[in-house]
Amino acid sequence: MSVVTAVRKIWEAALFAEIWSAMKVTFKHMLHKPITFQYPREQRVIPDAHRGALGLLRYDDGKERCVGCDLCEAACPSRCIKVISAEDKSLPLQRYASEFYIDITKCVFCGYCVEACPVNALAMTKMYEFSTHDKRTLLFDKKRLYQIGEQHLEDAKKYLYAHGQEKNDQMYHDYRYFFPQSVKQSTQPPPKHLT
Repeated sequence: MSVVTAVRKIWEAALFAEIWSAMKVTFKHMLHKPITFQYPREQRVIPDAHRGALGLLRYDDGKERCVGCDLCEAACPSRCIKVISAEDKSLPLQRYASEFYIDITKCVFCGYCVEACPVNALAMTKMYEFSTHDKRTLLFDKKRLYQIGEQHLEDAKKYLYAHGQEKNDQMYHDYRYFFPQSVKQSTQPPPKHLT
């Protein structure tokens, strides 16, 4: 060890050079604007592609979009969706979801169920606050899912637009499948042996 190095070490120890270099970093950060959100008072701006709570959507005329096809249940990797479908008695061959359950405690918010839905009945919203005292309230039924969908309708539509699943409401309304009139009610008279 040379004399110059020894003198430098003694000089740095006497002036606390390491402490001053650390304090330089501290003072530099003290002059910056803080980036921490004061959460309950300040809300973050959440992007349109955010995967929050799931909600069921209706058509503009108030009809349910969900046709009870169970594709969302099949696509879910965490098996948190349960759909029980039934046939509509007034319209033959048409199904609807009589019961729809999502267990949010199991959901991984992957969005596969939204992508699998052929009629865009499911959409993710920007709702992310799920704190509750009772875990059973996090089992969302059909009524609660429609309530979330109606409360956060604009966010849900922005999510569908951001993922390219829905372009224009009118276009999807025009191409919504309607059963032919002959299926709803017969256009021909019944056969003679049935009358």
